[in-house]
Amino acid sequence: MAQNGDPKENALAERVNGILKVELLEECYSDFKTADHAIAKAVSIYNHFRPHSSIGNLTPHQAQTMTGLKPDKLWKSYYRYSKTKNAHEMV
Repeated sequence: MAQNGDPKENALAERVNGILKVELLEECYSDFKTADHAIAKAVSIYNHFRPHSSIGNLTPHQAQTMTGLKPDKLWKSYYRYSKTKNAHEMV
């Protein structure tokens, strides 16, 4: 998923994919329709029911829809994003 081959660039996507595969999906499905349904269900569970320690044990949906004070994110960002699209540099 990284365009420039930097492993830090896609670490978040790799983490999410790993959680979906290990915790929420079976190893093999009999057909595409069954797999598609299982993936949609796993993503919904991930977003609406699975608490995440990196956002104060809230679900992503809860954290996204919160008003007022939001929990501190507990992960480190290695990049500083500029106003230009897709531009970033190491901090």
